[in-house]
Amino acid sequence: MNKEPVLRMSKRESMSPGKMLMVYAIALLMALVVCAGVIFLLVRMNPIDVYKAIFDGALGSKRRIWITIRDTLVLLCIAIGLAPAFKMRFWNIGAEGQILIGGMVSAAMMIYIADKLPQPLVLILMFAGSAVGGMVWGLIPTWFKAKWKTNETLFTLMLNYVAMQIVTYCIIYWENPKGSNTVGIINQQTRAGWLPKLFGNDYGWNLVIVLLLVVLMYIYLKYSKQGYEVAVVGESERTARYAGISVKRVLLRTMGISGAICGIAGFIIVSGCSHTISTATAGGRGFTAIIVAWMSKFNTFVMIAVAFGMTFMEKGAIQIASQYGLNENASDVILGIILFFLIGAEFFIKYKVEWNHRKEESR
Repeated sequence: MNKEPVLRMSKRESMSPGKMLMVYAIALLMALVVCAGVIFLLVRMNPIDVYKAIFDGALGSKRRIWITIRDTLVLLCIAIGLAPAFKMRFWNIGAEGQILIGGMVSAAMMIYIADKLPQPLVLILMFAGSAVGGMVWGLIPTWFKAKWKTNETLFTLMLNYVAMQIVTYCIIYWENPKGSNTVGIINQQTRAGWLPKLFGNDYGWNLVIVLLLVVLMYIYLKYSKQGYEVAVVGESERTARYAGISVKRVLLRTMGISGAICGIAGFIIVSGCSHTISTATAGGRGFTAIIVAWMSKFNTFVMIAVAFGMTFMEKGAIQIASQYGLNENASDVILGIILFFLIGAEFFIKYKVEWNHRKEESR
């Protein structure tokens, strides 16, 4: 006789937001317990002290708070850009390249025209130019995908390296001082092309731009006709064609938007944060943003919390390294464990596991 399994798994129809929050809270609590055990076993340190150091590294002073907010905004902007592409099931792994191209356009304008035009006009041109640069870099693989069904994952990934080489080529001409192989801080004396202070803070405009994108993208994906088309194409291209939707047009339009927003992230980094350009300008955030967008289920308001959590742990890693003389990878281990539990929590949100109570047939 075949034995029936003890547990039975079935797909949930839905789960209330309150229960979803509880599942994530339990997963986070379990992750912290496991992290505490790992910390103690590896380095024989009090886990509470390590957690305090992580908190201090991210939020221990006013300056650290604003740096954490600044980097959260950049990561959030990139995740917003990736959201429509991934919801459409177009695997845009090229955010790094789109950021670099957008940042390169901003840097070029800061070097060549920032001192020759009124600052408001310069900033508008930099914003628009970076968006167009990122858009073009996103449309290249999309056009090949729409026309010849190429693999967008490999295509967008390879364009990251092409963008790095283009930036490297530009650095040769822009290096300051000569022979340093770096651009240095652009217009450090005049601050031409720098985003000005807003609300008395250097990153005020960063905050306004990214929060505006949060609201606009949420409305676009949830309530607009184009957002509906993105969702339909993501579910099934065959269904989309049957419904009269031009899949090619949706692909090009959506990736144009995705690349443009990633290009805007390049503008924010160059004009509003680092004020320079290098091959490390994106800093791997194009890949980290994939996790942010996916874990948030493409809800831009949820992305705020996820992006903050990722940045919080990154800043905590720096504090751990300096305070305890540990490698920054120690914090990456903690972050990896937390992500493992949070991603695992999605299983219990989508599926339910029950005891297999076999009903006895009446004789």
